[in-house]
Amino acid sequence: MQTAQTSPGQTPLPETAPFVPVILAGGSGERFWPLSRRHRPKQFLTLDDSGRSLLQATSDRLVTLCGEPEGLMVVTGNDYRSQVLEQLPDMPLENLLVEPAARDTAPAVLYAALRIARTQPDAVMGVFPADHRVSDPQTFGRVVRQAVALAARSGRLVTIGITPTFPATGYGYIQRGQEMAGAEEFTAYAVTRFTEKPDSETAQGFLEDGGYAWNSGIFVWKVSAILDAFQEYQPDLFGPLSAAMDADAHGLTHRALRETFPQLPKISIDYAILEKSGAVSVIPAEFGWDDLGDWNALERLLKGEGENVAVGRHVGLDTGGAILYTTNGDDLIATIGLDDVVVVRANEVTLVVRKDRTQDIKRVVQQLKDHPELERFA
Repeated sequence: MQTAQTSPGQTPLPETAPFVPVILAGGSGERFWPLSRRHRPKQFLTLDDSGRSLLQATSDRLVTLCGEPEGLMVVTGNDYRSQVLEQLPDMPLENLLVEPAARDTAPAVLYAALRIARTQPDAVMGVFPADHRVSDPQTFGRVVRQAVALAARSGRLVTIGITPTFPATGYGYIQRGQEMAGAEEFTAYAVTRFTEKPDSETAQGFLEDGGYAWNSGIFVWKVSAILDAFQEYQPDLFGPLSAAMDADAHGLTHRALRETFPQLPKISIDYAILEKSGAVSVIPAEFGWDDLGDWNALERLLKGEGENVAVGRHVGLDTGGAILYTTNGDDLIATIGLDDVVVVRANEVTLVVRKDRTQDIKRVVQQLKDHPELERFA
């Protein structure tokens, strides 16, 4: 695998440590329902005027770092295999890892790490969600290069934090501790603790403190370091999955993996490893990041001079701070006397929700899944 070429001023990737970026593309994107549906979640959608889906845009950023599409790896679910291959036709088939069941991010990361370790045990691995927006890819690239260099020389688990710009309650936070030695473009710190989605008062305190970063969900580490961490902190996950992959190593059926994966604990990489390890570092940075977690993100993405954000035709009377979206250009959304709402018309489904309740969309989707006569709308 080739290492990427660097521009003047960029931190070069270590010569002895190939970089393998892994995209996690198995999410269901339920908080973007009804645009994001079970058969086509948000990572496969194009939400701006770039013509590239979120997955494709993520791939574009990472190929510039690993050097070629052959250096990229994607982890996804059974239902999305064909869509990944359709959107990333230059990525080799063997670089697509299909999870037999969705078990959250820790099993997905371990699955990729074990696969990489077979052929490149000295590699540095990066983990990148498929549904992030980055408006400054040049700075993003410099931050990732520094994270790769830090992970390669220190053996630490490196996270990339985002400098907060408002008291967000939908993001996790990373408290930074002691500054790490070494003159770098972006300062790295030891991590003191992680905090999951705080209330508004706590988030405001974190913002005023200045010693916190948003948890972007982007991680960089040596493959050997993350495998050691799994063995130490999650032996009940590491043991069965590594045994299943060893059993399937010389076959083509992947029977052991199919039988084992659904039995693995459902746990995030944050809970499984990062909150337990004392060898985690964070590099805070700003590169126009947004995780596009729910419909409110569309306002941050598309907000112009108008009072509302409208994709499609909208006529409003006494309506302000609204997000209006229709997938059919011939449709019209009309609103009267509404403030701070989201109205979405996607195919045969209409959603109306207050902007401060978009996190509850997942509960509606679950209700649809629980009723056979409504399941097709999920």
